[in-house]
Amino acid sequence: MRTLHRAALLLSDPTAPPVPDGAVLVDGGTVLAFGPYAALDREGARERDWGGLLTPGLLNPYGAWLLETAYHPDPREGLGSEPLELPEVAPERRGPSARLGLQRLLAHGVTAVAGPFALPAVRTAVARSGLHAVPGDGGRGGLDPLTDRPLARAAHRPLTAGGAADFAVFDVSSVTELERGGAACLATVLGGRLLYRRR
Repeated sequence: MRTLHRAALLLSDPTAPPVPDGAVLVDGGTVLAFGPYAALDREGARERDWGGLLTPGLLNPYGAWLLETAYHPDPREGLGSEPLELPEVAPERRGPSARLGLQRLLAHGVTAVAGPFALPAVRTAVARSGLHAVPGDGGRGGLDPLTDRPLARAAHRPLTAGGAADFAVFDVSSVTELERGGAACLATVLGGRLLYRRR
């Protein structure tokens, strides 16, 4: 089924100029076309109007630390929602922690995480999530890949016709506003599937 994702501002590639009132036309997990909303063939497509800024999905370079070292508490534990560095985490908690961490990464527009992932429970969680696992150098950092990097470095890969439908929508009206920090992610689409939607 074709879906048209419309945004107040479309940035298909961080090195290209943004397109006001832009849209991405998706069929399954593939981008069919993108550009000005008025120029796209909308016939038979389901439409989602997000407002905000639509960008390529983001890459979090700290995936290995976030998913294998940090602990992501369950809300029922009353420990908050930020990753914690605990002295010891029981092996049976690694899988559930990684799954919560992956959900929280999606809520930041992340569609790819840097590994490598040594723990089997974490490798399984990443594979099942659908997020792209890419090689990385490691390091420690937070859930939001835009905290210490501009969008040009945080974007996983530009949107291309025929490429993967991996993108995020943020509640801002410009790239500058997004890079200032504190922007809320409205939606994360991975392989054409809406995996996160802000409530």
